[in-house]
Amino acid sequence: MLLTGGLKSFLPHVLRRIIRYNRLSIHNTSGMAEGYKQANVVILHKSLADDFEKFCHANDGPLPLLYRSQPGDWKCPSLSNDSDIRTDCLQYRVYEHGACTGSLKSLKEYSEQLKDMVTFYLGCSFSFEKAVQSAGIPVRNVEQKCNVSMYKTAVPCYSISPFSCNLIVTMRPIPESKLEAAVLATSELKEAHGAPIHMGDPGLLGIQDLSKPDYGDPVHLHPGDIPVFWACGVTGAEAVINCRAPLAFTHSPGCMFITDIKNSNVRSLRGVPQVHCISRDPLHFSIVSAEAAQKIRTLETLIGIDPGDRGIIHLQCQDELLKACLAISHARSVLITTGFPTHFTYEPPEENDGPPGALAIAAILQALEKEVAIVTDQRAMDLNKKIIEEAVQLGILKKPIPLLSYQRESADSALMFLCDNGNSGRPSRYDHLIAIERAGMAADGNYYNARKVNIKHLVDPIDDLFLAAQTIPGVTTTGVGDGGNELGMGKVKDAVKKHIKNGDVIACDVEADFTVVAGVSNWGGYAIACALYVLRTCEIHDRYLRKAVGFPALSKETGWLSALPSVPKEEKLLKTLVRHGVRSGKTASLEMEVDGLPFYNTHSLMIEKLL
Repeated sequence: MLLTGGLKSFLPHVLRRIIRYNRLSIHNTSGMAEGYKQANVVILHKSLADDFEKFCHANDGPLPLLYRSQPGDWKCPSLSNDSDIRTDCLQYRVYEHGACTGSLKSLKEYSEQLKDMVTFYLGCSFSFEKAVQSAGIPVRNVEQKCNVSMYKTAVPCYSISPFSCNLIVTMRPIPESKLEAAVLATSELKEAHGAPIHMGDPGLLGIQDLSKPDYGDPVHLHPGDIPVFWACGVTGAEAVINCRAPLAFTHSPGCMFITDIKNSNVRSLRGVPQVHCISRDPLHFSIVSAEAAQKIRTLETLIGIDPGDRGIIHLQCQDELLKACLAISHARSVLITTGFPTHFTYEPPEENDGPPGALAIAAILQALEKEVAIVTDQRAMDLNKKIIEEAVQLGILKKPIPLLSYQRESADSALMFLCDNGNSGRPSRYDHLIAIERAGMAADGNYYNARKVNIKHLVDPIDDLFLAAQTIPGVTTTGVGDGGNELGMGKVKDAVKKHIKNGDVIACDVEADFTVVAGVSNWGGYAIACALYVLRTCEIHDRYLRKAVGFPALSKETGWLSALPSVPKEEKLLKTLVRHGVRSGKTASLEMEVDGLPFYNTHSLMIEKLL
C-alpha cells in the first residue's frame, strides 16, 4: 500500500494507475495532483442521459459538465489518455431505485449493465485548491488531512424532469481578511464550480450544524475564519437519488476521477469581484463586480451635492449606498416608510420630498419581484392611498402597494408588527426596512423639523420598528435623509450635532444599519432604484443571488429598466402631489419644486444624470 506523502506532485495518469490497482491507503483525493482538474462522476442509463445533461446545463454551478460519454464507453479521451471509469475512482456508490445499496472499489462486475449506461464527468472544487493555496489562503481540510465538508441545503435546483433536488455545497473555512482573495482565486474557475455561492452564516442556506456534514468530514474553523460555501457536484448524486432510477452509479463523495487537464483553460465571468459585509447578525457577505460597485459609487457621489448648503458633506460615509443596496438585493420582503409633516399649519402637513423617492424604490422592488409594503401615519392613510392609486394609473407602479399604519399599543407592538406572534426568533415579515425623508425621533423623544419646531403630535412612532429590527436577526435597515433629522440618521448624529444648523436639538437618535445621505432625499430614492438595477444586471452578483442554480435573470432586464424613475414619470407624480396639496419642504410652495428647488433643470437634471 502507498501512503499519501508526495501524492500531490504525482502526475494524474500515475495516480489513476495506482488507484486502479487499489494501492492507496487514503479515503479522498483532496490535495492530489495539484493543479489538475478532478471530476465528480454520475453514471446513468442512456434513456436518462439527455434529461440529465439538460439538468446540468440548468444548474451549471454545481454541475459544470466536463464530458459526456457514449453508452458503454469507459474512456473519456478529452479528459485523459488511458482511463477506465470502472476502476479509476477510489470508491463508487451504487444506487437502486433511489437507495444507496453499497460502496465498491471497482465497477467491473457491472460491465454488462454499463454497456447501456452513459458517464457524466462534472467539475469538482478539489480542482481549485491549488489556486487557493497559491493566493496565500489556507485550505483547512488539506491542513487537517481530512475530506472536505459537504452539506445538503434548502436551496432548490432548477428542475428538469425527472431530475430535481436541493443544492449540495462544500464548506471551506476562510480567514475574513482573505475572503476577497478566495473569491478572486476561484471566480474564473467555472469548471471547478467558480466563485462561492454563500459566505457567512450557514443557517441562511438551511444548514443547522457545521459539525455534522451530510458527506465528508467535519472541518475545524480557526478563530477569525468565515464559513465559505461553494456549489458541489455531489448535487448530481442527490438528483440520482430523487429520480429513483433502477440502477445508477456515482463516485463516493471526495473520491474523484483525476483528469489530465490543467486548471488553465477556463471561462470567466465579466468583471473582477469584490466582497462586502452586509450583515453581522446573521453574518452575511455579498459579491459584486468592481465595475458595478464603481457605478454605484458614482451614483452616491452624484446625489451627495449640497444645493441647500446645509453641510451634509460631513454626514456622508463612503459605500453606504452600495452596502444598503446589496442588503436590499438579498431581501425577500421590504417595508418602506416616508412622510415628514414639516408644514404643521397646513392640511396636509406633508412635504413633497420623500413620497417620490419611496415610490421609485417600490417600483424597482416590484419589478425585481420582491414583496413591498409602505407604512405611514394613520392620519395620512387616505392621502397615501390616493397617491399610490394614481402612481399605478401613471405607470410608476405595476400594481397597488399594501399600505399599513403602526400604533404603539404595548411594549411589544413593534415585534408583533414585524414578526409572527412577536417572536424575534421566527422569520420576520420583512427582511429590510427603508426610511426615506421620514421624521425621526430626537434624543428627547420629540420630532423636529429643520426649524426646530416640535411636530410630535403629527408623527406615529414608526421609529419603534427600526429599534425593534436591531433585535431581530436577519433584518437590516436603511435611512435616507438630507438634513440629519430623518429616521435612520442616528448613525451620524454626532456629525449632525456638530455641523447641521439646530443639529444639537433636531438630530435623529435612531440608527439604521446603512445611512444614505443626499442633497434631496428623493435623489437618494432614485439612486437606490438605479443601484438595484445595476446590481441585478451584474453577472457576478446575479450568480451569487441565485446560488449558481437556474438561469441568469437578465431576460427580465427590460422590465427592470422600465421601472426606473424617469423625468416624465416624476413630473407627473409631482403634479399629482401638488394637486393633493403636498407642498415643497423649504418654501411650502404648491409649485413644481421640491425643497425649494425647481423640478425643471434641477431635479429633472439629477434624474437624467443618475440614469
